[in-house]
Amino acid sequence: MNISLILAHPYEKSFNHGLAGHLAQALEDAGHSIRFHDLCEENFDPVMTTQELGTDMSEDDLVLSHQNELKTSDGIIVVHPNWWGQPPAVLKGWLDRVLRNGVAYKFGKKPDGTHGMIGLLPTQSLLVFSTSNTPSEVERTQWDDPLEAIWIKYVAGFCCIPQAKRVNFSPVVSSNPEQRLDWIRQAIQLALEYYPPTSAASRLAVP
Repeated sequence: MNISLILAHPYEKSFNHGLAGHLAQALEDAGHSIRFHDLCEENFDPVMTTQELGTDMSEDDLVLSHQNELKTSDGIIVVHPNWWGQPPAVLKGWLDRVLRNGVAYKFGKKPDGTHGMIGLLPTQSLLVFSTSNTPSEVERTQWDDPLEAIWIKYVAGFCCIPQAKRVNFSPVVSSNPEQRLDWIRQAIQLALEYYPPTSAASRLAVP
C-alpha cells in the first residue's frame, strides 16, 4: 500500500521524530511504500497566497508534489505535537494548502441525492498520533479535545475518509524512556492493524 507519513515537529531529537521514524521503518518492513515527509526539514511554506486562495490552484512545486502524491495514497499517517489545542503552524498550513477544494474534496450532489462533501482522494484511512504535556483526560474534560474535532470531524469528514483514528500520547514532559518505548510499540501495533504486512514472510522490527 502507498502510505503518506507526515511529521510536523521542528526538533530533530524530539519524541515525535523518533515515533515517526519507527513507524516508517515498521511499515516499510511490512512491505508498504512509505512517502515520508518531515515538513520542517522540507521547509514547507504554510502561508497561503492571495492568488492561491482565489483560484484554488498553487504555483508552489512542493504543494503540487504533495497534492499529486495524495492522489495515489491509500493511507495517511500524521505525527505532531499539540500546540495550543492545534497542530503546529507548518501542519495547519499543509492542511490549508494541500487539502484544497478540487483536490481532496468538492461540494456537490451525493449518490443519495443530497448536497454536501464528496471525497476526491483514494485514501481509505487516516491515523493521527499527537503528543502533549497535558494528560489526555484533562484535554477531554476541560477543553473538549479540539484536536479530535480537527482531525476526525473536519479533515476526515471533509475528505470523506471512511476510517479515521487519533491517539494522543501524554504527558511527554514527565515520561521516561520505558514509557516512550511503550507508546512507540502501541503506535506500531495500531499502524499494522490498519496496514497489515503484505507477506507472511515479513519480519517486523518492533522495538
